[in-house]
Amino acid sequence: MLTRLFVTGTDTNIGKTVVTRALLQVFNREGATAVGYKPIATEKQETPEGIRNRDALVIHKSSPVHVAYEEINPMIWESNCDAKNKADFIQMTKGLKNLGNKADRVIIEGNGGWRMLLDDETFYSDWVIQEKLPVILVVGIQAGCVNHAILTAQSIINDGVPLAGWIANRINPGLAHYAKTLDRLRCHIPAPQVGEIPYLLRPEERDLSCYLDVSAISAFDNRSFSL
Repeated sequence: MLTRLFVTGTDTNIGKTVVTRALLQVFNREGATAVGYKPIATEKQETPEGIRNRDALVIHKSSPVHVAYEEINPMIWESNCDAKNKADFIQMTKGLKNLGNKADRVIIEGNGGWRMLLDDETFYSDWVIQEKLPVILVVGIQAGCVNHAILTAQSIINDGVPLAGWIANRINPGLAHYAKTLDRLRCHIPAPQVGEIPYLLRPEERDLSCYLDVSAISAFDNRSFSL
């Protein structure tokens, strides 16, 4: 069984948090305990409980395993471009192992796209490669997404990381040729489609498990891949 999955996307604001929530819901529905992990978040907000991040709060709420917020989101930065930012792979891995001891699966949400820079020299993908994390690619269905999705999938595979599947997330309800766009993605992304999430209001408050079919991921579990 794949005990860890990394969620990346074709861009920022394309629904990685929504997909992370959906994956948590479907795995927990199937009887596995699954917890979310967002090692690094940006955009702080003040709450009565302290500094928090909106996306990380959604992940925390969607994780039935009893863990503290700080275990799910150990680092909150002011912005992705702050000169004070410094990648800390040791802390990221420590947090991953901690959650792995508390749940059957850990669903890790990344930041931005696959080549997200954490500082002036370090890509987020460097950590994913180091940890050998299978990847779920979120494709926000919008103009230009076919090009972005194909390039991202190629980059993931060229990095030697397994692309376990991809999920379509309809973020533009008015997009023309929606069905044709999906057909092209299915033809050119060399991984199974494991979900299609329609355009929804307040998806972070909904049960999204019905929009995913993770049987392909379960089949991927049985392939010979060393984690």
